[in-house]
Amino acid sequence: MTRLSDDRGAELRELFFESAQELLQSLNEEALKLEKQPGDVEIVRTIRRVVHTLKGDAAACGYRELSNCAHELEDALALETASSHATLAEVAFAAADTFTAMVNSYHRKTKLPSAESLRKLIRQMTQDRETKKRTRKTAPKVSRVAAQPDWTEYEKLAITKTLAQGRRVYHVTALIDPHCVMPIAARQLLLNALGAVGQILGARPEPGSAKSAKQLELLLASDGSADQITAKCSIPTVISQVSVELLKHPAQRGSKTSLGQETAETNRSIASLAKPEAQLIASDEAQGSSQSLPTPAAENILRVDAERIDNVLNLVGELIIGKSMLQMALLDLTRRFPKDATRARFSDAMAFQTRVLGDLQRSVMKIRMVPVEQLFRRFPRMVRDVARQCGKEVDLVLRGQDTDLDKSLLDAIAEPLTHLVRNAVSHGIESVEERVRAGKPPHGTIRLSAYHHGNQVIVEVTDDGRGIDAQRVRAKALEKGLITSDDASRLVEAEILELVLRPGFSTADEITEIAGRGVGLDVVQSVLNRLKGTVDIETHWGRGTSFRLQLPLTLAIIKALLFRVDQRLYAIPLNGVAEIARAQETDLHLVDGYEVLQLRNQVLPLVRLGRPSAQRSGAGAGKIFILVIASGERKLGLIVDALEGEEELVIKALDDQTVATDLVSGASILGDGRVVLIVNLAAVLEHHFRPREAGSVTSGILLPRVDQQRMAAKPEAGVQP
Repeated sequence: MTRLSDDRGAELRELFFESAQELLQSLNEEALKLEKQPGDVEIVRTIRRVVHTLKGDAAACGYRELSNCAHELEDALALETASSHATLAEVAFAAADTFTAMVNSYHRKTKLPSAESLRKLIRQMTQDRETKKRTRKTAPKVSRVAAQPDWTEYEKLAITKTLAQGRRVYHVTALIDPHCVMPIAARQLLLNALGAVGQILGARPEPGSAKSAKQLELLLASDGSADQITAKCSIPTVISQVSVELLKHPAQRGSKTSLGQETAETNRSIASLAKPEAQLIASDEAQGSSQSLPTPAAENILRVDAERIDNVLNLVGELIIGKSMLQMALLDLTRRFPKDATRARFSDAMAFQTRVLGDLQRSVMKIRMVPVEQLFRRFPRMVRDVARQCGKEVDLVLRGQDTDLDKSLLDAIAEPLTHLVRNAVSHGIESVEERVRAGKPPHGTIRLSAYHHGNQVIVEVTDDGRGIDAQRVRAKALEKGLITSDDASRLVEAEILELVLRPGFSTADEITEIAGRGVGLDVVQSVLNRLKGTVDIETHWGRGTSFRLQLPLTLAIIKALLFRVDQRLYAIPLNGVAEIARAQETDLHLVDGYEVLQLRNQVLPLVRLGRPSAQRSGAGAGKIFILVIASGERKLGLIVDALEGEEELVIKALDDQTVATDLVSGASILGDGRVVLIVNLAAVLEHHFRPREAGSVTSGILLPRVDQQRMAAKPEAGVQP
């Protein structure tokens, strides 16, 4: 039993850590809304619900410190004046940061951070409320009529709902006769009398209090007139005086009743309450508690560990390899027995299996796909904090949040996107004064968008800031020794802009907490290379900069083009090939140490993926194929010996003992059991355009080889799922 209990506790804690991240993200989002709409009662109520849920979940897992701290904040948010507190948004931000640090500490089983700073803010907010309350009590009376009772929010909402239905709401004040022999029973007698002509929405003071024997104030929803209500309240020897006033609809601005200014203020409070909250009245009254929280609607969602989905996808990949083996066996059968009747039945079965397997593959891939909104949600808070540290005004615009991306890719690009967004705020957006001088709006804008383009997902980070000065980038690169003077004179603008992605590069004049250390954008380049993606930079001086990340939809299964180099088989992602050209060795020229080809009035730089032509032999040495790949505005031609066709490949990881180079991103197994290496296009581009010594001639890129016999004998030694 103990083991079972431990397992259940561990499962409960894992669920808590998962749900806590969503709750904390919601807390950040609501705090951002409250900062823009201070005093919004509905937002404050939502924040309190989030804190309440976090408190309960933490208590269920035994995390008492987090639960107690959340309980203190929940109590402070329950105060009537909490929504009008000036620093409530800052308290919510501080709570989100503190709770996040505590959740992380619980997860990593490290020492809990101190929550004293948050508790200090909560105490200050509570003290401010008490001070305002005492000030209201000691303030001089502006009316001879007694102040209106402090109706609860739910009673105010009931007023709003009743008025919206076209019914009348009266404020009834009844003074109990001082000579009444039954002052305690007078309250019930009055309620019974008014219950015959309408519905009691609220009553003050509470039963049993000292004031209840002197005066009663009630909210009555009734279709009757004021005279009828007065007649019902006139109970001899019990009620000595009655005042009945009709409450005006909040839409009737400036209207007053005999309650004077206090009633007008109440009407404004009622008008400020959110309309959807009125729908909660019936539910809360049915439960008999004003503190009840609405029950969330049941969601048809099943949480599954990502590792399980990866295992299913790996099995689908094995089935695809098996399908290729069967197809090759069918072709061999067709060649040997072209007129065999069984061949047609075998072919139909293969077609059916291929169709079902394709549907299965797409279904599993959709399970792995998640909307980029899960990643985009973290950036509004980050932009707000970085902009404040820099003393700038920045708005963040999100687009394409529903674009689906492989979960592993989504997690991998989180860090690159963080660096790009922070860099856009610190380097891209100008100060308010500088923007005004340039004729721009004081607020800068950063746009974070995602969309599908063919078999790729494009994620863009665009700002309307000052842009990137290519000449300054060139000068900084020279100063830091990243390029030589010869390279600087030869580089075009696109190549100069790519220097900002080099490790250690920064144009900042001073080092701050946010930028200036030359660490950040190089992470973008390295991560994109690892993901078989690319990053393009587009900038216009004085108008802004755009970083465009191009990513594959998934890293598991790809459409590939097979080709041969030095009698060995390789593969390249099909979506990375822009064009295929045929040429002869005599069509190639040497320019500035590079082999080039004139292709439709354009000079295309080339790189060989094998030995130079001088080392080749055979009649086919003069015939070559050129695979044109593109990276932004730059194009590069890969010289290969022959093409083998298209194939759907399941990517497998390679250990370092088999292939220790970045020129290969993985491997796959063909239907006949051969292992084919998949070329990393990003690494090939970087290798080719890397600065080289003056006067040297490029000799091409030698791709690594795989020992097929070794792989066949010990496949587990090299190719891994």
